[in-house]
Amino acid sequence: MHTLIIGGGLSGLALAEALEREGRDYLLVEARDRVGGRILSAQVGGASFDLGPAWFWSGQQRIAALITRLGLQKFDQYARGELTFEDAQGRVQRGRGFASMEGSWRLKGGLSALTDALQDRLPPERVRLNAQVTELAQTPDGITARFANGEVVRADRVVLALPPRVAAQIKYTPALPIVAKTVMGDVPTWMAGQAKAVAVYETAFWRTAGLSGAATSRFGPMIEIHDASPAQDGPSALFGFIGVPPQGRADVPALRQHILAQLVRLFGPEAGRPIKLLVQDWAYDPLTATEVDRVPLYAHPDYGMPAALQELWDGRLIMAGTEVAQQFGGYLEGALEAAEAAFRT
Repeated sequence: MHTLIIGGGLSGLALAEALEREGRDYLLVEARDRVGGRILSAQVGGASFDLGPAWFWSGQQRIAALITRLGLQKFDQYARGELTFEDAQGRVQRGRGFASMEGSWRLKGGLSALTDALQDRLPPERVRLNAQVTELAQTPDGITARFANGEVVRADRVVLALPPRVAAQIKYTPALPIVAKTVMGDVPTWMAGQAKAVAVYETAFWRTAGLSGAATSRFGPMIEIHDASPAQDGPSALFGFIGVPPQGRADVPALRQHILAQLVRLFGPEAGRPIKLLVQDWAYDPLTATEVDRVPLYAHPDYGMPAALQELWDGRLIMAGTEVAQQFGGYLEGALEAAEAAFRT
């Protein structure tokens, strides 16, 4: 086999689809029982709600072109109406202001529609799920990959479409240079320490009340909230980023109670009666985050392809997660950028 792609998130899927279009030999393997990686959309009442990334923006040409090519549809993030603010004492204020995600786009059907569409373009025999690579060994003419079940696969080259910290947990024979292993461990996994809550309702009652659904809070547990409703049809939703550090949100039942109480404070009694309350804590997903990632990020890291991660194993071992994208590192666009760079390598 020519190319083994480890990781079935957006970057790995995009690379596999590009290789498929060129008629080249490859195998995409994913440790989870699904593709998508950090892209995950939950289905409630016939609508899709993103539990991972949700937005993309103007100026991100790769994802715009891909969505068009796959026949998918984008729509504007809802931002009309008053902004809600909760101060450090839990006092709520409302005033017409700028919703922070105004001008961003979302994808009809959720972002899983994008990764599902990419998977649909790949022959089933080219994609293997529940396939965790535990060891990579360099050979005179390529690389051998060993899976958790003991199976071995040989490839001419391997693309690690994974966060560097997750990739660092694979055993390498011979060991990677110390500087490369150190750099892999130093690259923060984007949004890995985040948890997200989505409260699904029959109707977008906040819109009727003249509210945008956008809110910020210094009291918590959610520090930032947005309207997560679909473009049309189906139930509506509010989602929020949980600002409590990972160690403080391990008691999920208590966390859920605090989330509902906050929604009532911000949007009224009706907010306390969702059809469903979804909580996704990425910090405790071992295929996304490591223990180091449980330290919160307070700024966007300076991503890119470190020199120490280039030309590994004579150029046969290639990094391709969004964290190594030169321009859009951390974003969906960055995942596509990294896949494009790996394709050209």
